[in-house]
Amino acid sequence: MSIKRVGVIGLGNMGLPMAVILARKGFEVVGFDLSAARCKLASDQNITPLPLDVLLRSVDVVVLSLPFARDVEAVLKTPHALLDRRDRRVIVVDTSTADPTTSRRLQKLLNAAGHGHLDAPVSGGPAGASDGTLTMMIGGTDQDLADARPVIEAVAGKVIHVGPSGAGNVAKLVNNMLIAAHMVTTGEAIRLGEAAGVSAEALLQVVNAATGRSAISENHFPKFIMSNRFDSGFSTGLMRKDVGLAADLAKEVGLELPLSRQVARLWLEDQTVADAEDFTVMAGYRPGVAIVG
Repeated sequence: MSIKRVGVIGLGNMGLPMAVILARKGFEVVGFDLSAARCKLASDQNITPLPLDVLLRSVDVVVLSLPFARDVEAVLKTPHALLDRRDRRVIVVDTSTADPTTSRRLQKLLNAAGHGHLDAPVSGGPAGASDGTLTMMIGGTDQDLADARPVIEAVAGKVIHVGPSGAGNVAKLVNNMLIAAHMVTTGEAIRLGEAAGVSAEALLQVVNAATGRSAISENHFPKFIMSNRFDSGFSTGLMRKDVGLAADLAKEVGLELPLSRQVARLWLEDQTVADAEDFTVMAGYRPGVAIVG
């Protein structure tokens, strides 16, 4: 399948750097975002902003980076656009984190119109998007993956084909449920150690050299929490959405997961941290600030 023009829809913290690296690697890239400011940023980096319907009628591959499944569905159902195209087969690479049921429904809808669909959520944050080293977990057919592979390999350093449609989002929800748990447990562990007289720096050195380490202790604590930056680029609101989707998935498949349920309760019910704040704030730890309770 020949790919010349790629459309990136959703030019936020993840979508814009993916668009930029696609352009850098030789694709003609056009973009769409509801924010005029984000479109201006894209234009400044040689990404041509287009109206949504025009974009969907003119690209070979669509890359989506949107907050919610409802946004993805609304985009793909734009009137007189992708679902009406018969000039060529288009592959949709949806890097948004959504529920597997919606992904499977959208794949069937696109297949009926002659197009392909991959649920392809990513891990690696804005830094990974900027340098093309994201991990992408993919649900969909072998053929759709083969057709979209040049675009996927331009933005991802690791590509894991998890299984059929929906499998990519299942894997992402499992991953983010673990991240949510690690953020809380690592924060509590560091607070415990400090309260018992050991510095956070020394505790992290031990944990990261031993078996208690995780991406949260190795990366997020030193880079975003101990530095007081709290700017990983992923919001508390988005993590709450993902945790909620994981909890819904557990109910859907009939599993009772007591620890995961408690983690979800902490994220969904703790209103001391606003949705707009960085998700690293949920660690409950700030350097030099005594936290009681």
